[in-house]
Amino acid sequence: MRVIVTVVERITSEAHIEIPDDLNQEVIKQQIVDIYNSGQMQTDLNISQVDFESISARIVSEVQAT
Repeated sequence: MRVIVTVVERITSEAHIEIPDDLNQEVIKQQIVDIYNSGQMQTDLNISQVDFESISARIVSEVQAT
């Protein structure tokens, strides 16, 4: 018997980045998006929390060749 198990988790990652002072909220959002899109942030992302969402299993019947 084969069983396919699917686990769904929500992973929270955080990165500490430097943003210039005295920027308005829209400019800060754009700076963060730009840093993320450039790939600079991905190496700094650290998993800070994993929340279990669900688990399911599906039994797969195997057909035996004769």
